[in-house]
Amino acid sequence: MLELFVLFVAAFAAAAISGAAGFGGALLLLPLLVATIGVEHAVPLLTIAQLIGNLARVGFGFSRIHWKVVWLFLLGAVPLTILGALSFVQFPKEWVTRTIGFVILILIALNYFGLMKIKAGPALLVAGGAVVGLLSGLVGSAGPLGAAIFLSLGLPPVVYIASEATTALAIHGVKLVVYQHYIALDREFWLLAVLMGAAMILGTWLGRRVTKHMPKATFQRFVTALLLVVAGYMVVHG
Repeated sequence: MLELFVLFVAAFAAAAISGAAGFGGALLLLPLLVATIGVEHAVPLLTIAQLIGNLARVGFGFSRIHWKVVWLFLLGAVPLTILGALSFVQFPKEWVTRTIGFVILILIALNYFGLMKIKAGPALLVAGGAVVGLLSGLVGSAGPLGAAIFLSLGLPPVVYIASEATTALAIHGVKLVVYQHYIALDREFWLLAVLMGAAMILGTWLGRRVTKHMPKATFQRFVTALLLVVAGYMVVHG
Protein backbone atom coordinates (compact mmCIF):
# COMPACT_ATOMS: atom_id res chain seq x y z
CA MET A 1 0.00 0.00 0.00
CA LEU A 2 2.84 2.38 0.84
CA GLU A 3 4.43 1.58 -2.52
CA LEU A 4 1.20 2.48 -4.34
CA PHE A 5 0.93 5.75 -2.40
CA VAL A 6 4.51 6.71 -3.26
CA LEU A 7 3.92 5.99 -6.96
CA PHE A 8 0.68 7.99 -6.91
CA VAL A 9 2.36 11.02 -5.33
CA ALA A 10 5.35 10.74 -7.68
CA ALA A 11 3.07 10.57 -10.73
CA PHE A 12 1.09 13.59 -9.49
CA ALA A 13 4.24 15.67 -8.94
CA ALA A 14 5.73 14.63 -12.29
CA ALA A 15 2.52 15.49 -14.13
CA ALA A 16 2.31 18.88 -12.45
CA ILE A 17 5.78 19.71 -13.75
CA SER A 18 4.96 18.35 -17.20
CA GLY A 19 1.69 20.27 -17.18
CA ALA A 20 3.55 23.50 -16.55
CA ALA A 21 6.56 22.90 -18.79
CA GLY A 22 5.27 20.40 -21.35
CA PHE A 23 7.87 17.75 -20.44
CA GLY A 24 10.02 16.38 -17.62
CA GLY A 25 7.59 14.07 -15.84
CA ALA A 26 8.81 10.90 -17.52
CA LEU A 27 12.39 11.40 -16.42
CA LEU A 28 11.29 11.98 -12.84
CA LEU A 29 9.19 8.82 -12.82
CA LEU A 30 11.48 6.41 -14.66
CA PRO A 31 14.12 5.78 -11.93
CA LEU A 32 11.39 5.18 -9.33
CA LEU A 33 9.50 2.79 -11.61
CA VAL A 34 12.65 0.81 -12.42
CA ALA A 35 13.41 0.43 -8.71
CA THR A 36 9.82 -0.56 -7.91
CA ILE A 37 8.64 -2.87 -10.70
CA GLY A 38 11.78 -3.60 -12.73
CA VAL A 39 13.03 -2.27 -16.05
CA GLU A 40 10.99 -4.65 -18.24
CA HIS A 41 7.68 -3.17 -17.09
CA ALA A 42 8.92 0.31 -16.17
CA VAL A 43 9.03 1.63 -19.74
CA PRO A 44 5.57 0.28 -20.78
CA LEU A 45 4.05 1.64 -17.54
CA LEU A 46 5.81 4.95 -18.10
CA THR A 47 4.40 4.98 -21.63
CA ILE A 48 0.84 4.55 -20.34
CA ALA A 49 1.30 7.19 -17.64
CA GLN A 50 2.65 9.63 -20.22
CA LEU A 51 -0.13 8.76 -22.65
CA ILE A 52 -2.78 9.59 -20.03
CA GLY A 53 -0.95 12.71 -18.88
CA ASN A 54 -0.60 13.99 -22.44
CA LEU A 55 -4.23 13.13 -23.17
CA ALA A 56 -5.19 15.41 -20.28
CA ARG A 57 -2.96 18.21 -21.59
CA VAL A 58 -4.46 17.84 -25.06
CA GLY A 59 -7.98 17.94 -23.63
CA PHE A 60 -7.31 21.02 -21.51
CA GLY A 61 -5.83 22.94 -24.46
CA PHE A 62 -7.46 21.32 -27.51
CA SER A 63 -8.75 24.57 -29.01
CA ARG A 64 -5.22 26.03 -29.00
CA ILE A 65 -3.40 23.20 -30.82
CA HIS A 66 -1.20 24.33 -33.73
CA TRP A 67 -2.14 21.52 -36.12
CA LYS A 68 0.29 22.32 -38.94
CA VAL A 69 3.25 22.00 -36.59
CA VAL A 70 1.81 18.80 -35.09
CA TRP A 71 1.38 17.05 -38.46
CA LEU A 72 4.86 17.98 -39.65
CA PHE A 73 6.41 16.65 -36.45
CA LEU A 74 4.42 13.39 -36.55
CA LEU A 75 5.34 12.83 -40.20
CA GLY A 76 8.84 11.98 -39.05
CA ALA A 77 7.97 10.73 -35.56
CA VAL A 78 5.48 7.91 -36.17
CA PRO A 79 7.54 5.58 -38.42
CA LEU A 80 10.70 6.05 -36.35
CA THR A 81 8.78 5.47 -33.11
CA ILE A 82 7.82 2.04 -34.43
CA LEU A 83 11.45 1.29 -35.28
CA GLY A 84 12.65 2.47 -31.86
CA ALA A 85 10.04 0.47 -29.96
CA LEU A 86 10.90 -2.69 -31.91
CA SER A 87 14.56 -2.22 -30.88
CA PHE A 88 13.64 -1.54 -27.23
CA VAL A 89 14.80 -4.85 -25.76
CA GLN A 90 18.22 -4.98 -27.45
CA PHE A 91 19.54 -1.40 -27.51
CA PRO A 92 21.86 0.00 -24.73
CA LYS A 93 19.36 2.55 -23.44
CA GLU A 94 21.68 4.28 -20.95
CA TRP A 95 23.92 5.55 -23.75
CA VAL A 96 21.02 6.78 -25.86
CA THR A 97 19.74 8.68 -22.81
CA ARG A 98 23.15 10.26 -22.25
CA THR A 99 23.30 11.26 -25.92
CA ILE A 100 19.93 13.03 -25.62
CA GLY A 101 21.23 14.91 -22.59
CA PHE A 102 24.40 16.00 -24.36
CA VAL A 103 22.48 17.22 -27.42
CA ILE A 104 20.13 19.28 -25.24
CA LEU A 105 23.01 20.86 -23.32
CA ILE A 106 24.79 21.75 -26.58
CA LEU A 107 21.65 23.33 -28.05
CA ILE A 108 21.03 25.39 -24.92
CA ALA A 109 24.66 26.57 -24.79
CA LEU A 110 24.69 27.58 -28.47
CA ASN A 111 21.48 29.54 -28.05
CA TYR A 112 22.61 31.19 -24.82
CA PHE A 113 25.84 32.47 -26.34
CA GLY A 114 24.11 33.51 -29.56
CA LEU A 115 26.11 31.09 -31.68
CA MET A 116 23.06 29.44 -33.18
CA LYS A 117 19.43 30.42 -33.36
CA ILE A 118 17.14 27.44 -33.71
CA LYS A 119 14.43 28.10 -36.27
CA ALA A 120 12.04 25.19 -36.48
CA GLY A 121 11.00 25.23 -40.11
CA PRO A 122 9.19 22.31 -41.79
CA ALA A 123 12.39 20.32 -42.43
CA LEU A 124 13.57 20.60 -38.82
CA LEU A 125 10.15 19.63 -37.51
CA VAL A 126 10.05 16.46 -39.62
CA ALA A 127 13.67 15.54 -38.84
CA GLY A 128 13.25 16.42 -35.18
CA GLY A 129 10.11 14.32 -34.97
CA ALA A 130 12.02 11.37 -36.43
CA VAL A 131 14.80 11.66 -33.86
CA VAL A 132 12.38 12.12 -30.95
CA GLY A 133 10.25 9.18 -32.10
CA LEU A 134 13.24 6.88 -32.45
CA LEU A 135 14.71 7.74 -29.05
CA SER A 136 11.35 7.67 -27.30
CA GLY A 137 10.73 4.16 -28.59
CA LEU A 138 14.17 3.06 -27.41
CA VAL A 139 14.41 4.60 -23.94
CA GLY A 140 10.80 5.41 -23.00
CA SER A 141 11.03 9.19 -23.34
CA ALA A 142 12.73 11.89 -25.39
CA GLY A 143 10.46 14.66 -24.16
CA PRO A 144 13.21 17.20 -23.41
CA LEU A 145 14.48 17.03 -26.98
CA GLY A 146 10.97 17.48 -28.34
CA ALA A 147 10.44 20.33 -25.90
CA ALA A 148 13.60 22.06 -27.15
CA ILE A 149 12.30 21.88 -30.72
CA PHE A 150 8.83 23.16 -29.84
CA LEU A 151 10.27 25.86 -27.57
CA SER A 152 12.17 27.27 -30.57
CA LEU A 153 8.84 28.07 -32.26
CA GLY A 154 8.15 30.84 -29.75
CA LEU A 155 4.55 29.71 -29.23
CA PRO A 156 2.40 31.05 -26.37
CA PRO A 157 2.60 28.69 -23.34
CA VAL A 158 -0.85 27.07 -23.72
CA VAL A 159 -0.37 26.58 -27.49
CA TYR A 160 3.11 25.15 -26.93
CA ILE A 161 1.94 22.66 -24.29
CA ALA A 162 -1.18 21.52 -26.17
CA SER A 163 0.69 21.07 -29.48
CA GLU A 164 3.67 19.27 -27.97
CA ALA A 165 1.32 17.05 -25.94
CA THR A 166 -0.59 16.07 -29.09
CA THR A 167 2.59 14.79 -30.73
CA ALA A 168 3.59 13.00 -27.53
CA LEU A 169 0.15 11.38 -27.30
CA ALA A 170 0.53 9.89 -30.77
CA ILE A 171 4.08 8.71 -30.09
CA HIS A 172 3.16 6.98 -26.82
CA GLY A 173 0.12 5.36 -28.42
CA VAL A 174 2.27 3.86 -31.15
CA LYS A 175 4.82 2.62 -28.59
CA LEU A 176 2.15 0.97 -26.45
CA VAL A 177 0.82 -0.99 -29.43
CA VAL A 178 4.31 -2.30 -30.19
CA TYR A 179 5.25 -3.06 -26.55
CA GLN A 180 2.13 -5.15 -26.02
CA HIS A 181 3.32 -7.62 -28.66
CA TYR A 182 6.55 -8.34 -26.76
CA ILE A 183 5.85 -7.85 -23.05
CA ALA A 184 3.16 -9.57 -20.96
CA LEU A 185 1.08 -6.90 -19.20
CA ASP A 186 -1.02 -8.52 -16.46
CA ARG A 187 -4.04 -7.32 -14.46
CA GLU A 188 -1.89 -5.88 -11.64
CA PHE A 189 0.06 -3.87 -14.20
CA TRP A 190 -3.10 -2.31 -15.65
CA LEU A 191 -4.50 -1.47 -12.18
CA LEU A 192 -1.27 0.35 -11.38
CA ALA A 193 -1.48 2.10 -14.75
CA VAL A 194 -5.01 3.34 -13.96
CA LEU A 195 -3.90 4.61 -10.53
CA MET A 196 -0.95 6.50 -11.96
CA GLY A 197 -3.10 7.78 -14.81
CA ALA A 198 -5.51 9.36 -12.33
CA ALA A 199 -2.58 11.03 -10.58
CA MET A 200 -1.28 12.30 -13.95
CA ILE A 201 -4.62 13.92 -14.76
CA LEU A 202 -4.78 15.72 -11.39
CA GLY A 203 -1.17 16.85 -11.68
CA THR A 204 -1.70 18.06 -15.23
CA TRP A 205 -4.68 20.15 -14.14
CA LEU A 206 -2.57 21.81 -11.43
CA GLY A 207 0.33 22.46 -13.81
CA ARG A 208 -1.96 24.07 -16.39
CA ARG A 209 -3.40 26.47 -13.80
CA VAL A 210 0.11 27.64 -13.03
CA THR A 211 1.00 28.08 -16.73
CA LYS A 212 -2.10 30.15 -17.57
CA HIS A 213 -0.92 32.97 -15.30
CA MET A 214 2.76 32.88 -16.27
CA PRO A 215 4.23 35.53 -18.67
CA LYS A 216 5.73 34.10 -21.87
CA ALA A 217 9.32 35.23 -21.10
CA THR A 218 9.15 33.79 -17.60
CA PHE A 219 7.73 30.55 -18.96
CA GLN A 220 10.56 30.15 -21.47
CA ARG A 221 13.18 30.77 -18.78
CA PHE A 222 11.47 28.19 -16.60
CA VAL A 223 11.46 25.59 -19.39
CA THR A 224 15.11 26.29 -20.25
CA ALA A 225 16.15 25.90 -16.62
CA LEU A 226 14.23 22.64 -16.36
CA LEU A 227 15.86 21.44 -19.59
CA LEU A 228 19.28 22.06 -18.03
CA VAL A 229 18.40 20.07 -14.91
CA VAL A 230 16.88 17.16 -16.82
CA ALA A 231 19.70 17.04 -19.39
CA GLY A 232 22.30 17.05 -16.61
CA TYR A 233 20.52 14.18 -14.90
CA MET A 234 20.40 12.21 -18.17
CA VAL A 235 24.10 12.69 -18.84
CA VAL A 236 25.16 11.66 -15.33
CA HIS A 237 22.78 8.78 -14.67
CA GLY A 238 21.90 7.52 -18.14
